Amino acid sequence: MSNFYNKMSSVYAKPMNKRMTLQEFSQANQWINDTLSINSYGMPQSGSTVSQRESSSFLPVTQPASAPASPVGSPVAQLLSTPSNITLDPNWQAIKSTVRERNAAMFNNDLMADIYFIVGSPGHIQRIPSHKYILATGSSVFYAMFYGGLADTKEEIEVPDVEPTAFLTLLRYLYCDEIQLEADTVLATLYVAKKYIVPHLARACVNYLETSLTAKNACLLLSQSRLFEEPELMQRCWEVIDAQAEIALHSDGFVDIDSDTLQSVLGRETINCKETILWEAAMNWASAECNRREIEPTPSNKRQVLDSALYLLRLPAMSLEEFANGPAQMGMLTLEETVDLFLHYTASNKPRLTYPTKPRVGLKPQTCHRFQSCAYRSNQWRYRGRCDSIQFSVDRRVFIVGFGLYGSSTGAADYNVKIELKRLGRILAENNTKFFSDGSSNTFHVYFAHPVQVDPELFYTASAILDGAELSYFGQEGLSEINAGCVTFQFQCSSESTNGTGVQGGQIPELIFYGPTSEDQ
Repeated sequence: MSNFYNKMSSVYAKPMNKRMTLQEFSQANQWINDTLSINSYGMPQSGSTVSQRESSSFLPVTQPASAPASPVGSPVAQLLSTPSNITLDPNWQAIKSTVRERNAAMFNNDLMADIYFIVGSPGHIQRIPSHKYILATGSSVFYAMFYGGLADTKEEIEVPDVEPTAFLTLLRYLYCDEIQLEADTVLATLYVAKKYIVPHLARACVNYLETSLTAKNACLLLSQSRLFEEPELMQRCWEVIDAQAEIALHSDGFVDIDSDTLQSVLGRETINCKETILWEAAMNWASAECNRREIEPTPSNKRQVLDSALYLLRLPAMSLEEFANGPAQMGMLTLEETVDLFLHYTASNKPRLTYPTKPRVGLKPQTCHRFQSCAYRSNQWRYRGRCDSIQFSVDRRVFIVGFGLYGSSTGAADYNVKIELKRLGRILAENNTKFFSDGSSNTFHVYFAHPVQVDPELFYTASAILDGAELSYFGQEGLSEINAGCVTFQFQCSSESTNGTGVQGGQIPELIFYGPTSEDQ
């Protein structure tokens, strides 16, 4: 996979006639297909429309219900590869009332074709008819190719570095103003859109990738967004990686990222996980890289392939126990480094280290508090296994970390609690945990094992079932809309709430989350 990134980077920086193999695209698409066809809730993508961000664009961008096993068997590919039969009627123009309809009839059609493209690598070649005028009006590259000072006069043009299905997707957009994207060809389509400078199609590809972004594919998509110079997609990837770092670093695709992306991850200040997780991820990547280079994944070889990336790991930020039971025994460090690190932990006169000693900043949790006051004594809140629940939505993507809950109003008490986060009845995260209430009106935080991605303009359900002292504080004067930093939360009552919690009052006074801050704007 590293060859894919290295070769693709060199191709992208060179003139368009430089060769890139179809196999290199297929390697990236093969893995990413499994994760792009799954949405952020772990469910298959349903047919939907992805709107482009440009306000002037009204193009339908469709996502199929599922991704096919191979481009050849794709329904879209079959449609794109079938020449139009509409023009067999000698009077076909009469039944086409718009320019768009008449241009669409010419899509992948030999009629009046004045240029042919030989697209794909050996064994996967397709001969595609086209019309210079239509291509030139949609792409400055095609205009220069056919009508510029150095116009190509050949009747056939070889395009070995592009997949036929991706090239046909480009032509469908130029002829028909339609964009049909699939998980297994979207990266190849983004490449061809960049190659021929068709920004609206490229934007649609990026939008598709953004909507398919999860912690399991974020690192690989980060590599792609860096390659294609897509800063917005890069930022979205970083949001996911920072907040759900443990899932992202343990994903299958992490070991396939290029070395530059690896260094950017290991050097990340705001990545939110323990240093031991980053160490394990770096070791997994090094083993995979040794296999790619066809060398034995010994400690010395893994250190060699990591090169300077090793010194981005903040080993002194581990606890002494974590270091002693992990890196110190893996043979990756020199004897001098190991001794110096142990002295750093234990000696008052600490040696100078080649590894950063300052822990990462990570992400700062933010809190949305939905009540203006709380009550106790005469109006006690009681439990007995009933569910307190509230629905909410946000206007920006956030990651829910946990909830703040009220505790006992009659003195210190321990609580067992089950917390859940749902979307359309499906549990996204749950945790059975405990918290200690000191008898004050403060809120007490309980957390999920991993932050949970919450997308904008969708309603989610937060629930808690408490078991402990029956009499507790409860919230009053609740608000239906609250601005928490840069994020606006909206609340509404939940049908799952059987203990009285609603918008105006009750339990679950706080949602704890990672999200954009004013510094990000």
